Amino acid sequence: MVKPNNTVVLFDRDARRAAEQRAASGFDQYRFLHDMAWGQILDRLGDIKRDFDVRHDLAAKDFDNEIEALPFAPESLELITSCLNLHAVNDLPGLLVQIRKSLKPDGLFMAAMFGGETLYELRESLMQAELELKGGASPRVFPFADKQQMGGLLQRAGFALPVVDSDIARVSYEDIFKLMRDLRGMGESNVIAARSRINPGKEFFRRAGAYYQEHFAEKDGRITASFEIIYLIGWAPHESQQQPLKPGSAEKRLAEELMIREEKVREIP
Repeated sequence: MVKPNNTVVLFDRDARRAAEQRAASGFDQYRFLHDMAWGQILDRLGDIKRDFDVRHDLAAKDFDNEIEALPFAPESLELITSCLNLHAVNDLPGLLVQIRKSLKPDGLFMAAMFGGETLYELRESLMQAELELKGGASPRVFPFADKQQMGGLLQRAGFALPVVDSDIARVSYEDIFKLMRDLRGMGESNVIAARSRINPGKEFFRRAGAYYQEHFAEKDGRITASFEIIYLIGWAPHESQQQPLKPGSAEKRLAEELMIREEKVREIP
């Protein structure tokens, strides 16, 4: 599906809103990943010796309309943050451009978002179960962006001095059903626009659970779910900032313009 502005529709925004609304009343029971990501954002902000007086934290309501347009005047904010709500945006490149334009010169954008390694175990298990039963598979887990893609998107959006790194949280669950309960509690139900609307049935989940148990269980029989959280930092350009080397002035490496750090792994029992 394509919107009138030629944006490919990957995610059903109405379904996304409905999932978030269903999860809202009990969200405090399932916010452990959000709390971890917010803690990392605050730690990174603490390392920047500067006050940001005009700031805004992006919430889903800021870009849940059909065109995902932000309501901010150009160059009106000094700091924009976002915690785990960018992964279901249809026009992420366009949204990043809007964020950069909303920042004052030398303003800061800092975000955490789910990355490409997120739920790879669940994705594989659901796909294998559906292949066994139907000979084909429909999308059931988000197509998350990876660190390299996000670094490129920050540069493409015009951010200066971009930095990208990630953590991987490995969470232990009794079984696949407890994992999916947590995902619903987080508001992370399947809202892919091309998803199947047909109930796959009990046998599908039985096979998916068995595959998950066989391939991704620990010695104690509990399964592990991976959540990669990518952290983004980008600055609105300003003449006072360090400038990249000009072509030919010295050997130029990607790391001099884009810092992509190795991920850390956190175990969550």
